Amino acid sequence: MADDAPSFSSDDVITGAAQGRLKSFIERIERLEEDKAVVSNDLKEVYAEAKGEGFDVKILRKVVRIRKQDKAKMSEEEAMIDLYMSALEG
Repeated sequence: MADDAPSFSSDDVITGAAQGRLKSFIERIERLEEDKAVVSNDLKEVYAEAKGEGFDVKILRKVVRIRKQDKAKMSEEEAMIDLYMSALEG
């Protein structure tokens, strides 16, 4: 456990205000977890649909990952790949 983490004993009590905030955090997290599950299922369906139309899902995932990258970072990565590939050819 971290040194700055609060420690609690069986004698500790959470105040009414803190209980309300705790409940609020838990409910928000639960809603977001539900939303995440729905989005995850939707993504699976879209990938399955694309696969059904003949697209390579592995490549689609790579394309999505690449499109998320910063353009400068993507250019730097491509340059490093080219450098490594040319070193292997020589």
